[in-house]
Amino acid sequence: MRIRIATALLVMVYASVSLSIAGDITVASPDGRVQFRLSLGDKGRLQYAVAFREKPVIEVSAIGIIVDGVDLAAGAQIGKVEQYQVSESYPWFGAHSIATNHCNGVKISVTHAQSRSSYTLEIRAYNDGIAFRQVVPGEGKRIPDEATSFRLPAGSTVWYHDMEGHYEGVHARKGIASVPVGDWAAPPVTFRLADNLGYASITEGALVQYSGMALQADGEGGFNARLGHSVPASWPFRLRFKQDVERMTRPAAITGTITTPWRVVMIGPDLNALVNCDIVHNVAAAPDPKLFPDGLRTDWVKPGRAVWSYLDGGNRTFEGMKEFSKLAGELGFEYNLLEGFWSKWPESQLKDLVDYSRERGVKIILWKSRGELGNVKSLREFFEICRRTDVAGAKIDFFDHENKEVVDLYEMILREAAQYKLIIDFHGANKPTGQERTWPNELGLEGIRGLEGQPPWARHDVTLPFTRMLAGLADYTPTHFSRKLGDTTWAHQVANAIILTAPLLCYAAHPANILANPAADMIKSIPSVWDETIVLPVSDIGETAAFARRKGDTWFLAITNGPNARNLSIDLSFLDAGSFTSMLLRDTGEAAALKEEHLVLSRSDSLHVDLRSGGGFVARFAK
Repeated sequence: MRIRIATALLVMVYASVSLSIAGDITVASPDGRVQFRLSLGDKGRLQYAVAFREKPVIEVSAIGIIVDGVDLAAGAQIGKVEQYQVSESYPWFGAHSIATNHCNGVKISVTHAQSRSSYTLEIRAYNDGIAFRQVVPGEGKRIPDEATSFRLPAGSTVWYHDMEGHYEGVHARKGIASVPVGDWAAPPVTFRLADNLGYASITEGALVQYSGMALQADGEGGFNARLGHSVPASWPFRLRFKQDVERMTRPAAITGTITTPWRVVMIGPDLNALVNCDIVHNVAAAPDPKLFPDGLRTDWVKPGRAVWSYLDGGNRTFEGMKEFSKLAGELGFEYNLLEGFWSKWPESQLKDLVDYSRERGVKIILWKSRGELGNVKSLREFFEICRRTDVAGAKIDFFDHENKEVVDLYEMILREAAQYKLIIDFHGANKPTGQERTWPNELGLEGIRGLEGQPPWARHDVTLPFTRMLAGLADYTPTHFSRKLGDTTWAHQVANAIILTAPLLCYAAHPANILANPAADMIKSIPSVWDETIVLPVSDIGETAAFARRKGDTWFLAITNGPNARNLSIDLSFLDAGSFTSMLLRDTGEAAALKEEHLVLSRSDSLHVDLRSGGGFVARFAK
């Protein structure tokens, strides 16, 4: 029996939702390749499965929510099914400049037979994945918890890191059968299906007024969803907030209607599909037009590149920061990011630096510990300083936990910052969940093991684009030419600025060292936002990352290599028609050196690229 669709929807939706004789509900993507199947298992337990091209991506798994200790998915009864479709596009700062939100959705009424509690299970099927959430109406304070799992198909290969460093970990690669029970995994958790059937990645979207989700292995080929209070406190949190560790183990209460974040599984035949997937931010709310009258294009929301006196030296004085702003202007960079030493200056001196920098086309961003901004009053006092001195934004650090109490701080900070027209860069942070769509003033978010960590980098750098970066922007702070080089080369470090990017692209290298490097001209031209991204077929998680990215009429090709040397042939068919004046940066026999070439190339050409261990390659193609 098939449920009829309202005539207002497109004809293609007609077969998007079906109800079997057994009562199973199947929601199909607009192209029909992705299918989400909801069913009732033993004793009426809700369960689901996800397929791509008729092959399993998520095997039959539990789906549900626990409220005040009651599992509402156990002994469930399925009621009314309401269908809808979403079809929209919107500007974006990510893999591409226009995001596409196109899916078939259903809202399913569910009743817990024993308690007679009713709630809604909402499901969306996209051409490149699925998302689902639960909405439980009610009044007063109630405590939700997780009852959902993700069982991976046999033979899957999975990449994940634990939560000891919060979201600043190093991914391990394992066969799903060898993942031990109890292992913690920080989303996104990416896996490759057996027999080259495709890729998928599990994470969440629209985390608002709720605890964040981590995953824990069940030792039987699956991961169970866990909320922030269940996750052992990370080392950074124990270091900075040991007095709060016990409190954060308490489940967070929700007042009124409980709306879970969306549980997301991105799916595609190749890595290009994953990197270009928009689901995480599609499920997030659009920006408030009162705060952002032109959405992402609101005039004071300015992406750009930043210099930073932290990982490569620099005189951390007023005169030293004037020099940094001067050098930033020579690079054409838009920002100078100041660490906490600014707080010892008189306000008039900070204002003098802002004025000096503005004359050179550079704006100032100030670091601040979130421990000093625990309430609206202290936050506004800091933002008032920014307003009086014409500072452009703030880098706020040390969150290190996903309990609702900490998650709520992000929204409070972003809302207040929007009132003051300030951009925000979060550090010591959680994974992104699409909040940068709701709050376009969030231009940076760490939640990644970047160059602030320690080498080795080679395998790590070519794993991140297909794991952590799938969730959204990540402030990796790329590109270093000396002591942070580790097991990589200069070409690898320059390529990282193209691959491991963010709307606020903060460079690790001292600006004088960038200007003195043979790659200076290339670096000056690398944008922080892109119009189009193509992940090339030679890419392989943990081995090689090869990205073609376009800004306007100019294409960039960036390749980073893992620890094994290799030779690649790259065809340039991604280029538009016509000839391109091309600049190429290659590895040499030494890690701290580059070979520069200038050629005229077209889409019919190909390039032979020799990559040493930890090596890289960068090319720019200008019309």
